[in-house]
Amino acid sequence: MPDRLRHGEERRRRLRWLPAAVIACAVVIDFLIPTSVNVFPLLAASPGVAAPLLSLRGTIATGVAANLAGLVLVDVEREPTRFDLVPFTSLILLTVVAAVFNVLLTRDRRQLRTSREVAAEVQRAVLPELPRRVGRLAVASRYEVAHAEAAIGGDLFAVHETPHGVRFLLADVRGKGLRAVRTVNTLLGAFREACDHQPDLAGVVRQLENRIQEGAARATGAEAEAFATAVVAELPPGRSELRVANRGHEPPLLVHDGAVHALEPAAPSLPLGLGALGGEGVPVDVFGLPVGATVVLFTDGIDEARDEEGVFFDPAPVLARPLPSDPETVLDTLLTAALRHTGGRFHDDAALLAVTRVE
Repeated sequence: MPDRLRHGEERRRRLRWLPAAVIACAVVIDFLIPTSVNVFPLLAASPGVAAPLLSLRGTIATGVAANLAGLVLVDVEREPTRFDLVPFTSLILLTVVAAVFNVLLTRDRRQLRTSREVAAEVQRAVLPELPRRVGRLAVASRYEVAHAEAAIGGDLFAVHETPHGVRFLLADVRGKGLRAVRTVNTLLGAFREACDHQPDLAGVVRQLENRIQEGAARATGAEAEAFATAVVAELPPGRSELRVANRGHEPPLLVHDGAVHALEPAAPSLPLGLGALGGEGVPVDVFGLPVGATVVLFTDGIDEARDEEGVFFDPAPVLARPLPSDPETVLDTLLTAALRHTGGRFHDDAALLAVTRVE
């Protein structure tokens, strides 16, 4: 089970004591407070509390326990009368309603879980499975499907070794669903082709731009307005420098010796697909990349993740801790911290790519 679903199940398990606590609270109140206090509303609430937290059997058992507790309380205080039929009948009916509610919730959860699993499988089929070592780089990647929805996202990553160095891409396509998947396929195919034929990074970006514009020209509706924020980078052969073309995306983070630096572009660029609005140039920035340094790229599912108070997650402090020069550990640490910040769920898909120079 993915981590985001496991966190949800753990939350439900932690609250499974609540229906029993409601019944116990009713019994305690009845014994501690004068008999004029009516605790049947509390007893009647317990099946409703159980419905989203327990199984069908547990929900019915909670209703039965509430009825038995009510019978005991009445029997201790006085002789039962025909007027007691109304609250007990109401409690039975509420138990039936809670059981029906439980069945509907269980069915919806099962359907949503299936949809999420299908979305995750489609995403894995579309995205390439990256090798753990490409040229002079150790590589790690993650894709987290949003917990709040099951739509297929438009995040992507790729890494290729070429005669011109190791080139890698991380991008976020506008929208979700099959339209986004088609654009993802277009970008992945164009990147693979450009890596083999373009001698410089600017040429790779121009080919990606042309392909996404060609696809938009043939499309209709929302797909005709497709664009993608992206980071395209390369580590040339025998060099200690990283060349980066940032097309409207979050800047990558360079992690080295307990320090984190954002690889900010010197000049902003429009996303892929909108290049015609901003001229012909493709700015390429150059950064030093020493041995042992890790470059972390991510989509906005990470840095726009919020906690219950709406505070955005900041990955930089997490990556500034002492970490091994291992991209797998770096991404695991980052994801664990992001899930802790959001309470175990992402509201948007998150793609992450980390590369570490090992020689």
